[in-house]
Amino acid sequence: MSRTFTEEIKYQWNNGGMHVKLIGINLVVFILINSLLAIGSLYATGYLNPLENIVDYIFTLKGDFTGFLTRPWGLITSIFAHYSFMHLAFNMLFFYYMSVFFLQYFSNQRMLYTYILGGIAGGILQIIAYATFPALQGTTVYVVGASGAVNAIFMATAFYRPMATVHLFGIIKVRMIVLALIFFFMDIFQMGDQDNVAHFAHLGGAIFGFWSIYKVDSKRNIITLAQNFVGNLVDRFKGRSKPKMKHYKGGASHTSSKGKTDEDYLAEKKKRQAEIDVILEKISKSGYESLTAREKALLFDQSRNG
Repeated sequence: MSRTFTEEIKYQWNNGGMHVKLIGINLVVFILINSLLAIGSLYATGYLNPLENIVDYIFTLKGDFTGFLTRPWGLITSIFAHYSFMHLAFNMLFFYYMSVFFLQYFSNQRMLYTYILGGIAGGILQIIAYATFPALQGTTVYVVGASGAVNAIFMATAFYRPMATVHLFGIIKVRMIVLALIFFFMDIFQMGDQDNVAHFAHLGGAIFGFWSIYKVDSKRNIITLAQNFVGNLVDRFKGRSKPKMKHYKGGASHTSSKGKTDEDYLAEKKKRQAEIDVILEKISKSGYESLTAREKALLFDQSRNG
């Protein structure tokens, strides 16, 4: 039975991975911004759009420190905002392509934290750069777009699986780490260009992406710390008590909501990751079409559920 357009959107939102939700949010914000600007243009006198300043005030990050203090929410809102369709399309296409790789190794929740914190890191580095380098001072700098956040996802994936192969334009085989370094040094070389591109925001996101997979299995990992911090805040806000520990021979462990111990969960995750690694190696050698129906289904489930 075919779904209507509205039903399809609901289905994708409920069943798609975190990348689908993040792309959806970016698209909705893009439509909102341009709808407001279009309405404002109808009331414009001369070249002054009465809604443009309001839109900028809500959705852009002011690059100087004083401007940031007056609108700190820009660190968040700007990473979901795009003014031009080409800017949105490039960021979201690149994000979707990289997110498929990311979700083969990490969870949907980790993607959300990497995206948001990577975007924030990009904005912070842009502000620091403005305060540090004389060439940037005295100019009006606005930061908008998901590039820093997308770079964080990209770099986290590239440095976690540097030897993974991507196909540029569906033809040219390139190692993930090579592509990542090309993008990184392009931003390094263009830092001083007056090209209206927030290269420091790109670099900030890239640096955070690398940091996010440093000691990825450790409790001290930056994403793990952030997840635990937010989780504790939510639990306190809702008045939840901490789960009780159940003791087993050989040490303490706790059960998940599905009744599995940590050891069971980690063993299953390790086994599933080994299967995914074999499938990815098969793709790199023989292409996606060489996969069996079961392998394609396993790869799809991994990308959707993280």
